[in-house]
Order: sequence, then C-alpha cells, then structure tokens
Amino acid sequence: MTGSPARRPSAARKGRASAASPPADREPPRTPRGVRTREQLIQAARRVFEREGYLDARLADITTEAGTAAGSFYTYFSGKEEIFAAVLTEVQDEMLHPQLRDLAGNDDPVAVIEASNRAYLESFKRNARLMALLEQVSTIDERFRQLRHLRTQAFGRRNARAIQALQLRGLADPELDPELTAAALSYMVSRTAYASYVLGEDYDLDQLVETLTRVWVNALRLPTSSG
Repeated sequence: MTGSPARRPSAARKGRASAASPPADREPPRTPRGVRTREQLIQAARRVFEREGYLDARLADITTEAGTAAGSFYTYFSGKEEIFAAVLTEVQDEMLHPQLRDLAGNDDPVAVIEASNRAYLESFKRNARLMALLEQVSTIDERFRQLRHLRTQAFGRRNARAIQALQLRGLADPELDPELTAAALSYMVSRTAYASYVLGEDYDLDQLVETLTRVWVNALRLPTSSG
C-alpha cells in the first residue's frame, strides 16, 4: 500500500465494485475531454497489466502511465476490476473465441473455416499477454470467470448455428450434436492458440491453420475438392 488516493476508494465505492459484474454499468463520458481521458486510462491500464500482471498492477501505476491525476480515476472507473473489464471490451470479440461467420448458401465452408481459424490465431498472437491475464484473473475472480464463460457460450451458439446450417445443406455429418461439436472444436482451437502463444510452443502459423482446419473438416465430414 502506497497511501496514494488512487489506492483508497471509499467503503461504499469498494462495495459497489465487489457487487457489480464487470463491466460495471456506468454512463459514458459526455464531453470530448472525458472520452479522451477515459481512453487514455484504458490504454495505460492495458500496458500496466501486460507489464506488471493483474495482481501486481496498482491504480497509481495506471494513472501515472496515463498522465492523469490520481483522483480522476474514479470519475471513470470504480477500481481495478472495472478498468480491466474495460480493457477486455476494447479487444475485438473474435479474439476471445474461434468464431464461424454465418454461412451463405454458396459459401465454401472449408474456406470459411480456414479464414476464421487464421483470423483468430493472428488476433490471439497479437493479444497473447492479455489472454494470459484473462486466464489468470478467471481463476481468482468469479465475476471474470462468469464473463469469460458467457462470451464462450455466445460464440459456441453461433458456431453451432453454422454447423447446423451445414447439416441442413447436407454437407456436415447429420448425427453430430451441433452445440457439443461446436464446443469441442472451438476449445481445440483456443487451447492450441494458448499453448502456442502463451506457453511458447513453437508452431508455424500456416501449419497451425492447415492442421486445425483439417481437423474441423474431418470432424464435420465435410466434402473437399480433393475428396
């Protein structure tokens, strides 16, 4: 504890931070200056979290990094939990779980799966440190575990709809359960990305995309041009 004002929220403020699910329900700033200051705090928080880790990051470090007064932090955020949620919100949703876009009738499903896997892996690589932090925080904070779970479910439902559409077109194995299949394949991609870009496994991106796409295609029993 440093005694900085940024580290001494009131008891009521701390209570609200503990009770709310991230991100907290708060009106956005109304002035251009307020919008800029909030964005500066979010970008500074990301740098501090990635440099120091979630547990060791201090609010004083964030305000110093942002070049803002310590007391102004609470105009925009209730505490470390809320600004971390805001950092996550800044990241594209596609980064948080592999996602198939809705398939039109004339789309090549193999090409769509390949493009989706590549986009996800490239985004995960750019945001690997943040993904590692989300993994860490989810094990110690139930609210972030729930946030992560809800987003995973949302992506799973969308992937399940894509698989079901392929089944209706007579392209995917009709005996597969779309939701369970989507969950299994999506987790395969996300955990492989975690192993590669967080744990340091040395996988070539093109080889990763090709292999993961082949597993998707084989699991769904999709027809391919070669077969």
